[in-house]
Amino acid sequence: MSGPVSRALKGSYLAAAIQGGIQAVPSDKRKHISEPVRSDFLDSLDLDEASRTRHPTDARWDYLLGRAPSSQVVAIETHSAETSEVSRVIQKRTASLGHLRDQLGDGHNVAAWYWAASGRIDFGPHEKIVLRLSENGIQFVGGRLEAKHLASLSKRTISPSKRAGKSRK
Repeated sequence: MSGPVSRALKGSYLAAAIQGGIQAVPSDKRKHISEPVRSDFLDSLDLDEASRTRHPTDARWDYLLGRAPSSQVVAIETHSAETSEVSRVIQKRTASLGHLRDQLGDGHNVAAWYWAASGRIDFGPHEKIVLRLSENGIQFVGGRLEAKHLASLSKRTISPSKRAGKSRK
């Protein structure tokens, strides 16, 4: 496989769990990714499951997706959108950034972190909660990740990782 997630995690213990397209996202969670953009994703990783053994008690983000048009890795969390869950979602991103720090190759990062509501939404688009999420690097997308959310990602190519030959823990 040669998608953005595969390139970003080459040599990582996480690489073995990467799947083609959005196959790493369970079928009941795919509804949170708009049908027209699903084919934009070349590869995916269930980050929560793949990092569970090494970080069993930590908060973990759900999925990484490798987007073809921009050649970037994006992350999506499907989680209940209740006011009481905002701190938990922020904690998941923070912990996952730490988990990925030594796993991503040089020059690779997660370009965007999206939160898609898995049920009813407890807050409005202009509330302070959305600003707080934004300040923490998370874009709330409502119930589904759509093309309009991905439009802000620049089209770019990622140079090969300088760390590709290194073994990662």
